[in-house]
This record gives sequence, structure tokens and C-alpha cells, in this order.
Amino acid sequence: MPIQTKRIYEEPDPEDGTRVLVDRLWPRGVSKEDAALDRWAKDAAPSDELRNWFDHDPERWDEFKERYRDELSDRDVVDELRELADGGTVTLLYAATDREHNNAVVLRDVLESE
Repeated sequence: MPIQTKRIYEEPDPEDGTRVLVDRLWPRGVSKEDAALDRWAKDAAPSDELRNWFDHDPERWDEFKERYRDELSDRDVVDELRELADGGTVTLLYAATDREHNNAVVLRDVLESE
């Protein structure tokens, strides 16, 4: 189950496999053509409340991960993405500038853990 994460602002690569945007909001300055998406999984994104609370503050990272995992625990999209990954490489795309503290990293870990 090869799952990777990548900023949506990076160039698409054939090795990305299936490209899935996992943010609720469309990233600024990216056209749909340039994004080269296979799927936009808005329902995989954290709730607006959680996203606003986290505000990409690394000091809130551990609690964000826990809360986001709780949100993901009852979402069908997790199983859908896991099925997609069973068929080949999946790249979870995100817009955040922090490559280590973002929802795609947590989602990848959840998908790989079960």
C-alpha cells in the first residue's frame, strides 16, 4: 500500500500514482488543470472547527493528530482511500507549507496503520 504525501504546489509526477487532494478548501493559485487531480476528497479533511483550532501550530500537533484520528474513525472515505491504495500508489495532496505537521501526514499514518 504505497501512500505518499506531497504539496499540491509541486509538479505532478507519473510516480505520484493516483493524486488525491485531501483539503476541504481549494488551494490558492492552483488551477484544476495544473493540479492534475484524480480525486478531491473533501470529506477526508479535518472539520473546519479542528482546522481553525490547529492553525498549523506545531505546539498543538499531538492533540491535533488525536482529534483528527477521532474524526476519521467514522468516515467512509478512509476505507475508500485504503481500497484505492490497494490498487497502486496514492499521493495525498495538501496545501500547507509545513511538510511535517499537516492533515495529509496524519491521514497517511491512519491509512497505513490498519
